[in-house]
Amino acid sequence: MTDPVAHRRGRTRVVITDGAGAPVAGREVRVEQVRHAFGFGCIAFDLIEHANGRAPQDARLADDWLALFGLGVLPFYWGDFEPEPGQLRTDALRTTARWLRDRGVRVKGHPLVWHTVKAAWLDALPTDEVERRVLARVRREVTDFAGLVDEWDVINEVVIMPVFENETDGVPNAVSRLCRERGRVELVRAVFDEARRGDPAVRLLINDFDLSADYVRLIDEVLQAGVALDAIGIQTHMHQGFRGAELVAIADRFAQFGLPLHFTETTIVSGDLMPRDIVDLNDYAPASWPSTPEGERRQARDIEAHYRLLVAHPAVESITYWGLTDRGAWLGAPVGLLRADGTRKPSYDALHALLREEWWMPEAVLVTDADGAIVIEGFAGDYALRVGGEVVPVAVERGETVRPVVLRG
Repeated sequence: MTDPVAHRRGRTRVVITDGAGAPVAGREVRVEQVRHAFGFGCIAFDLIEHANGRAPQDARLADDWLALFGLGVLPFYWGDFEPEPGQLRTDALRTTARWLRDRGVRVKGHPLVWHTVKAAWLDALPTDEVERRVLARVRREVTDFAGLVDEWDVINEVVIMPVFENETDGVPNAVSRLCRERGRVELVRAVFDEARRGDPAVRLLINDFDLSADYVRLIDEVLQAGVALDAIGIQTHMHQGFRGAELVAIADRFAQFGLPLHFTETTIVSGDLMPRDIVDLNDYAPASWPSTPEGERRQARDIEAHYRLLVAHPAVESITYWGLTDRGAWLGAPVGLLRADGTRKPSYDALHALLREEWWMPEAVLVTDADGAIVIEGFAGDYALRVGGEVVPVAVERGETVRPVVLRG
């Protein structure tokens, strides 16, 4: 039977020598997988207080998070990050980014430019000043987090941005105004250029929930304008039910650009589904939206199917789940893999069995041959070799590769 995720696996021959270049033969080598190359991610909003030493009660939640994911998303919503000019949340997020990286987790920032969760103090400024502030904000955050944040959602939901005026305070949004006056493509170009200047090594994404032909056209126009996108972000909040094979069609649609696809915001409900006639998910606000036993069983089946479908697609490089726990979930929906009290739903166990068992190499002890070689076969990613008292990192890439390792001792 064909393995639908065989293209995610690698076979690496590691040749171990000593400092003089002689093969280290007949030695036991303990091999441990550390991280997938594929971006299995989750928002890490719940870990900020814990990482800053202010919420020790969340230690179990942090352990559950780390037991699944290797990519953590931190929130840079401008209205929360800088509620007043110069009043920044940099220190708390920098501490959290370091905490994640110390545990082998890649870090993503979301988002740099968006018309929602706005910095209200920006709205009264003239457009030229708004533009100056937006670009300065992009440069500042990317520069301040260089070496800590591996990738950014640079601009979020730009398809709808020029026409978005649905502000709870009744004041038209300055970022929407800027996008309307400058144009989508020019704004995307300007903020991407500024982010590149802030950190040339970081990966930069555009991100949207509008997966229609409008987003396809925007990406085409942006690329034709010479903007270098590192990946395309695709949101899939499935509050109205699992999309199934439609996800493959979506991936096929955006794969035409030859860029990696990141499914940046995935949610699957473990309670009653939102009615299908709701167009804007924000319009649905039940007084209570509980997780149910039947819904939890459905969520577990759907989440496994979701990951299997997308990991099998060759263009997909990352999937980020939008909420480990129901506590504080978007729209109050029961989308977490944990209940609000921290107990695990069946979906947590299903995803763990997939990511950390079926698609994870168990720790193994191998013995080097006469050439000092061992062979590691498993999902592409980072591995640790323990030879005596020495620990050596080795990357396993897709396909067949050879890696030389020289022991220091």
